[in-house]
Amino acid sequence: KNSYFVDKASLTTCDGENTPWKVTGRNLRVTLEGYGFVDHAALWARKMPLLYTPFLVFPAKQKRQSGLLPPQIGYSKRKWEEYNQPFYWAIDESSDATFYLYHMGRRGDKVAVEYRYVLDNDSKGTLMYDFLKDRKVDDGTQHFEETGVLQSSKEWGYRSDSVLRPNTDRYWFRWKHDQAMPFGFSAKLDIDIISDHDYLHEFKHGYTGFKETSDYYTYNFGRDLEEYDDSTRVNSLNINKIWSQYSLNAELRWYDDVINRRQADMDTTLQTLPLVEFNASRQQIYKTPFYTDFDSEYTYTYSKDGNRLHRMDLHPRFYLPYNFGNYFTFEPSFGIRETLWYVDDYSNEIVKKHKTLNRQIYDIKLDLFTEIYEIYYINGKNLDKIKHSIKPQIIYDYTPEQDQEEYPDSIAKNNLVTYSITNTFTSKSKKNTEQKNGVVDEENDEPVSYSYSQFCRFLLEQKYDVGEARDDNPEPFSPVYAELEFSPAKYLSLEGDAKWCQYENSLISHNVAVALSDYRGDRLFVEHRYARDSSRSIYYNINLRILDSLEVFGEYERNLYAGRDIRTNIGFLYKSQCWSIRCFYEDEKENDRSYGFVVSLYGLGEIGTQLLGRHVEGVPGLSSGHME
Repeated sequence: KNSYFVDKASLTTCDGENTPWKVTGRNLRVTLEGYGFVDHAALWARKMPLLYTPFLVFPAKQKRQSGLLPPQIGYSKRKWEEYNQPFYWAIDESSDATFYLYHMGRRGDKVAVEYRYVLDNDSKGTLMYDFLKDRKVDDGTQHFEETGVLQSSKEWGYRSDSVLRPNTDRYWFRWKHDQAMPFGFSAKLDIDIISDHDYLHEFKHGYTGFKETSDYYTYNFGRDLEEYDDSTRVNSLNINKIWSQYSLNAELRWYDDVINRRQADMDTTLQTLPLVEFNASRQQIYKTPFYTDFDSEYTYTYSKDGNRLHRMDLHPRFYLPYNFGNYFTFEPSFGIRETLWYVDDYSNEIVKKHKTLNRQIYDIKLDLFTEIYEIYYINGKNLDKIKHSIKPQIIYDYTPEQDQEEYPDSIAKNNLVTYSITNTFTSKSKKNTEQKNGVVDEENDEPVSYSYSQFCRFLLEQKYDVGEARDDNPEPFSPVYAELEFSPAKYLSLEGDAKWCQYENSLISHNVAVALSDYRGDRLFVEHRYARDSSRSIYYNINLRILDSLEVFGEYERNLYAGRDIRTNIGFLYKSQCWSIRCFYEDEKENDRSYGFVVSLYGLGEIGTQLLGRHVEGVPGLSSGHME
């Protein structure tokens, strides 16, 4: 009863008789929760056949099934022809795995495995491993033969570093795991180990590439990876518990400096084995007017060829807030910090001669602020009121100067006054809705709901260093810092910040970003960044819907300080009722250029290709999809 037979079958998701695409075949036999068989299967574009196979077998099951997934196909100068074929294994209802065979004509075959599992609602994990026996190395001999200088080659190295890569065994192991534990504790494991500093440059994209892996972990675990160009990878095991007013955090953290590991004779990287933190949030001391919070930390820092020491830090803080009617609030606070060390080994002889050390230091903070506001009654069709709030604030921080030469670390002296003023504008809008708990509009006898939106925030801030004012050539005032967030309309937003130096009468830095959109889906984003004598760049991102079925997009980033382009990307997307095509050109000056297109047949999958560069979204070949 679950088997069906069709003599002449035709499949499409398009409307009408003369469809843009269809799949045809003869003697179609399908068994639900089994397999389908069809003879002389063909994919047509209008009346033109594109693909043909005399016999085709396909799964007809709603549950996950093991089998081949769509491959990725490409070509690049570094790798030549590329073919990455994944195989999916549905192990059971709570775990599965994908195996990859990645052939590169110039580099060899890379194998990879990805294993995913779910233990319960709060416990899951994903581990991935890639391995390549590389035919090419960057040992400097090629450049030495050409110039007589031993350094990284242009062909197998990267401009961003000059470190050699002589190894042929290349690998990347990463694993993230979340685990629910008894008594409300939870654990998180993060592993990230690479064979060499160039690996993630080489395999930035693709099924098991850096970007796809980082995006996957961020989406599923809320934790991303270190940037691809960071040669120090962080590995950690974290156990924590959070109460209503307390938190406990214990962690083992290992910094894997791959350059140091492979090429240095000594490893002085400081590891944290372990870090334990116990903190108490601010709370009242019985029924007194005093409040307190508490931070504590224990660490054991370990280095294979360097410093090794225990460190404990205790920092309680006491507050006495006082409200002077509705005029202002004054909140003095006093903190005591006690730090203890037990030294196993240390490079500084002054520190090393003491086995145990301790330091006491105090700090004082005075916080004075008030808030005044005015409510403007607009009584518009949707906009009801606007609240303008002004919050001036003065904060004084003091930490005394203390001789700390004998200690492994030091706390800087502080004698600083920070004054600021913050303006915020909040709108209250009303509209007739059928939402529950709404306020009744007596005129129309309909419920009214309100929405609140802070559409503008403007901050001005400056610091005054009391200690600096006592120097011979004082410049106690810090640059004036300004920050603006402004969203005057639904489809318009502006964000910016700047620093201005009064002594030089000039801007030190500024960042400005504008986002503009409309109800059709048109979007424009422009960002300009500037830091004096350091950097200046501009970035554009635009998406224009020319027709309901056609939109064009572009992206451009330029380093104005160095006078060179960073990234260019242009293309278009055409959408029909049952298919779409996306074409693009992308140029990253530090890496490859790429040209590509993706054709998507709704309900069937995607067909795409790319030349001279990275892979496109939408894998070449027919990707898995549901049949309609």
